[in-house]
Amino acid sequence: MFKQFLDQVDGNQGYLLSSLGIFLLFFILVGVYILTIKKDEVKYMSELPLKDNDDERGS
Repeated sequence: MFKQFLDQVDGNQGYLLSSLGIFLLFFILVGVYILTIKKDEVKYMSELPLKDNDDERGS
């Protein structure tokens, strides 16, 4: 299917392949970030929407 799509597009293979490369690079970097993030930071970020502003100040 991908080869058939490339055959129909004249002279734009560079744009197609570069956009695919950027797309894959972005998701690979996000995956690496997710795998290397600390568990404490994930827990802190998951609780942010549930906390009141008063809880953070210690009042």
